[in-house]
Amino acid sequence: MKRRHLLAGSLALAAGLFLGSVAHAADGGTPQVIRVGTMSGPDADIWQVVKQAAKKQGLDVKVIEFNDYVQPNAALDAGDLDANSFQHQPFLDSQIQQRGYKIVGVGLTYTMPLGFYSKKIKSLKDLPEHAQVGIQNDPSNGNRALLLLQANHVVTLRKGAGVAGTNATPLDVVDNPKHLKLVELDAAQLPRSLDDLSAASINTDYAVKAGLSPMRDAIAREDVHGPYANLIAVRVKDKDQPWARKLVAAYHAPEVRAYILKQFNGAIVPAF
Repeated sequence: MKRRHLLAGSLALAAGLFLGSVAHAADGGTPQVIRVGTMSGPDADIWQVVKQAAKKQGLDVKVIEFNDYVQPNAALDAGDLDANSFQHQPFLDSQIQQRGYKIVGVGLTYTMPLGFYSKKIKSLKDLPEHAQVGIQNDPSNGNRALLLLQANHVVTLRKGAGVAGTNATPLDVVDNPKHLKLVELDAAQLPRSLDDLSAASINTDYAVKAGLSPMRDAIAREDVHGPYANLIAVRVKDKDQPWARKLVAAYHAPEVRAYILKQFNGAIVPAF
């Protein structure tokens, strides 16, 4: 009987030591691995700086790079990622509505003002009659492109289109004095289509990867203080996890802000 008590006591002690070591690891003894999906290019470059800041938060950030806007949310929702960082709230809202993802934003990162680019003209007002103009085929970015065309007095949208949580489409154009043809393409294809188009709306990350400078080459650009700040997203069930808060804190570190301001010269603007 006494041997049984000793055995039970030894097992209890071993369990206690094991639990203690796990708690110690979670409290900072061993960095917690966090898999973050982002876009190759400027996004991934910024995350290399965030990785260093995250170490101070007890996080070991593993950056997984993507080349389109569809896969990062699918991977996060499936549990292949712990977080992603590549999209603004209107895009996330559209993805949730279309695909039913249980994903939520937990902190802002930066703003990448969308721009129009061209190899043929210097201003949108120079678009010729019946010109082909490329815009993104996803609802939120296509909406941004149409609003930018309207802001530059190229087209007019029906009243209320593209605002108050709605996404405008080419069907919402009610005045098109130059009879422009709006060509909807995948965002990644737009830089490669500039030879065939008079102008195209291009997201900043794709523009930079194509060798375009948003500050030098864009013939029209969104206001940097618009509503399209990018964010860090996690699954809804993880939004209150300590690591999610630490991940945002790492991104908001002074050295990350300084890197963005110095490296991108206004093409990318911190949103924190």
